[in-house]
Amino acid sequence: MSVNPKFRLLPKSDLREASGGFDWQSTGEDPAFKLKPMAYQPKGWYMLEVQVESSATRLNSKLYVDYGEGINEANAILLPLTNGKPLKRVCYFSQRPLAIRFDPSEQPCSFSVKQLKMTRLTSAYARKLMIKKLTTRHTTDSHSGLAVTELLERYNHCFSPCKATLTYPQWQQRHEPAVFDKRKITNELEQLNRKPLISIVMATYNTEPLFLKACIDSVLEQSYCHWELCIADDCSTDEQVRTLLNEYSEKDTRIKVTFRSVNGHISKASNTALELATGDYVGLLDHDDCLAEHALFYIAKTINERPQVRLLYSDEDKIDEKGVRYEPHFKTDWNRDLFYSHNYITHFSVFDATLIKEVGGFRSGLEGSQDYDLLLRCVAKIGNGQIAHIPHILYHWRAIKGSTALSSGEKNYTTEAGYKALQDFFKATYIPVEVRKGQLANTYRTIWPMPKPLPFVSLLIPTRDGYEILKQCIESIRTKTTYPNYEIVVLNNQTTCDKTLDYFERISSYNNIRVLNYDFPFNYSAINNFGVPQTKGSIIGLINNDIEVISPDWLDEMVRQVSRPDIGCVGAKLYYPDNRIQHAGVTLGIGGVAGHTHKYFSDVNPGYFSRLKLVQNFSAVTAAAMLVRKSVFEEVEGFEEKHLKVAFNDVDFCLKVRDKGYRNLWTPYACLYHHESLSRGAEDNPEKQARFQKEIEYMKQKWGDKLTTDPYYSPNLTLNHEDFSYNV
Repeated sequence: MSVNPKFRLLPKSDLREASGGFDWQSTGEDPAFKLKPMAYQPKGWYMLEVQVESSATRLNSKLYVDYGEGINEANAILLPLTNGKPLKRVCYFSQRPLAIRFDPSEQPCSFSVKQLKMTRLTSAYARKLMIKKLTTRHTTDSHSGLAVTELLERYNHCFSPCKATLTYPQWQQRHEPAVFDKRKITNELEQLNRKPLISIVMATYNTEPLFLKACIDSVLEQSYCHWELCIADDCSTDEQVRTLLNEYSEKDTRIKVTFRSVNGHISKASNTALELATGDYVGLLDHDDCLAEHALFYIAKTINERPQVRLLYSDEDKIDEKGVRYEPHFKTDWNRDLFYSHNYITHFSVFDATLIKEVGGFRSGLEGSQDYDLLLRCVAKIGNGQIAHIPHILYHWRAIKGSTALSSGEKNYTTEAGYKALQDFFKATYIPVEVRKGQLANTYRTIWPMPKPLPFVSLLIPTRDGYEILKQCIESIRTKTTYPNYEIVVLNNQTTCDKTLDYFERISSYNNIRVLNYDFPFNYSAINNFGVPQTKGSIIGLINNDIEVISPDWLDEMVRQVSRPDIGCVGAKLYYPDNRIQHAGVTLGIGGVAGHTHKYFSDVNPGYFSRLKLVQNFSAVTAAAMLVRKSVFEEVEGFEEKHLKVAFNDVDFCLKVRDKGYRNLWTPYACLYHHESLSRGAEDNPEKQARFQKEIEYMKQKWGDKLTTDPYYSPNLTLNHEDFSYNV
């Protein structure tokens, strides 16, 4: 953390030290640092420079200046920050400050303060900088003749806060009353044709009585009454636990309790609890966690709506020792490759009882990830359509010391157990997949087999002029790429630059580079449709001319993934030149049609529940760096070149591939820079803007509701931004 040496950050409120690449975690809505100076600056003009890397993409930061009247909003300097991007602004101290406070955020998040410093300015230079800023914002207005107070007031308006996003408590207040409306649920309960018995299975061992009581009470308070609670105590030494369990079993006959005579750990204890179960479905509940009041209702409702379902899971959040809920996990629908990367399903998971019996229950030796192992073995037995995700918070995961809810590092053995479970899963499939530990605790990387002989890959690079970026792109591929079996096909779209034409001649002498001429107006879809039939490869790589290789094995990774018969398009992890994220998968509906998830996140940020570090499925990936088998390209008849000449053609293409039954995939293990739109330019004139609007309308008419119901996203998350903030 490089902070101006004149300042030292002293945590004041709602802050604690963080892990996972960040220095701090805000624990509430008012995190604050006191700035301890060697000497506060005198009155006058300053350039304030702030840079924060955060798990949130937008931060409404503030600097509060105390002139002797305490901290108040009137003396707040607004700092609307974008993750990882430095912000500079002129500020004025009317007096020598007695104290300064820095509030980095108005929301819970993790962050690191990379820069916070002030530089003294002359009044003339400060005035020049403010006029420059205002002139950029308001080109038709004159500011040079303004008095300094009015000039400063106008300048300060340039730093209005980022568009407000909801905090989790606000989201709960706004959305959960409708989801958990008791009158509506009572009516729906009466209309259920099938009311399956749901066995809640729980193992206990020396559980804190307060939390155990809250856990059991959350089952007793269920609006759906067709349940049984099957508890196996694993030889607790705390007599309070036995007493409490006996009291509850006498209180309600639906509560079944057995006491093991020998401690056998979680897998054996859970199997003992399973022996008590007589229900049609089995739900897993940890001994100190809680179910939402209507959790079992939503399980039963989904079973009625989808009778073929054999595995169900819900969204979840965490709950602290005081009962405060935080950090909700709004999950994707069934995402097979994300599940191979980590156990995103737990909690609340519910299984067809016959399915659990079929796979033999829990396995000993996998303690710590016994639920992941059980899920893997069940997933191997059922089809994708038999897995249902319920997009509501139905489970509250207790975060206390010693719990993996608080930190995955609390139980290091969980990573080892999950690693073994995933290895065993792939051994049973007879697919020679190598399992490695991922970049974060409890995450994994699957190395899929490379086909033999190596597939030939044709990398198509459309270009017009752009000598510098094209050369950078091609040379980085040639000098850094470890995969040997490829060709580069440059699609020349009416280049006139002599330097670029000379470069074409030079590279055409290489054995694996060809230049094809497409002598028509720019149409990205048509250019690639023209190029693909002339390629030699069985795999097509669509590469923008402003791409630059970072990881040498990028093509190896993408070839391994795209060679899987159930995979359609494969996308890469793309960075801006400043190492912020440019592309990490495409989510439908963001901005009206589609947007790049995690855009502008820093390279050290793990992303929303680690998703920046994990292979996973997406509805679409960008064609700036995409691989697809030629047979699949031909099966969907290539790109839509009539209605999507420039924008959204890759999204449309991926959706056509998805409709054919393939899964599109994004991998963080293929890393490249994307110097975005350097060749094509921005949508900055009326003709381009009109064309862009037509392409938007075409996508909306063609794909309709599919653009607002992305199965790999959550309806609880916003479609206004790419940062996984809550849906307003």
